[in-house]
Amino acid sequence: MRLKIVKVKWITGLLKRINMSSREISDAKNGITSRKEYGFRDPVVRNVVDKFVSRSDVGYEKYGSSLDDERRLKMKGLTKYLNDVQEELMDAVLYIQAAREELQDLSEEALIDRHRDDDYNDGPAYIGKDGEAVFINNSDWDDEEED
Repeated sequence: MRLKIVKVKWITGLLKRINMSSREISDAKNGITSRKEYGFRDPVVRNVVDKFVSRSDVGYEKYGSSLDDERRLKMKGLTKYLNDVQEELMDAVLYIQAAREELQDLSEEALIDRHRDDDYNDGPAYIGKDGEAVFINNSDWDDEEED
């Protein structure tokens, strides 16, 4: 089995030198001579599929094998797959928390900016009928007494 892995990596290296993309290399190794084209009703689905294909290509470039190769060649067992899933989900929880904190920071910054943009330092204020502060711009009032 180790010899087969070495052969696969050697062939992959050879194919890369003749300028084949990782997708073409994978197709050649697996005997795929044509690809099916899909039409998508939903662009969201198309975007997700594109990301899956791109992610697969990145993984193939990084590890030199596909998930199917790992499974068929027994390069990874069920326990390792489950550990990988657990680690990815743990990372996802961390990303969710970081995104929540970023959203909170953005909300707080927007609130600060909104109050910073208010003209409440330009003139006196009073509380309106609805209980909200009403600010008077300098152009709306005059310190000097009228004659």
